[in-house]
Amino acid sequence: MIQHGELDVRMPETHLRYTVLMEKNEDGGYTVSVPLLPGCISEGSTWEEALRHIEEAIAGYIEVAGKLGRPIPVEVTVPIS
Repeated sequence: MIQHGELDVRMPETHLRYTVLMEKNEDGGYTVSVPLLPGCISEGSTWEEALRHIEEAIAGYIEVAGKLGRPIPVEVTVPIS
């Protein structure tokens, strides 16, 4: 079963929010990914550990993108009426 939620990532003077997808693995543990950041994926043996790991992966993704001069993808929330 895949679940999704939002994760706040705090970096110096920056606050970004990304949707994450969390999947429980058959052999235990969790795999988590960020659809807006291609290739940004991590794992953890517990739900909490997987969230900590993906937060680190997001921060690393953003840091590398910045160093390479690439744009930082930003998720935009659109209200549905």
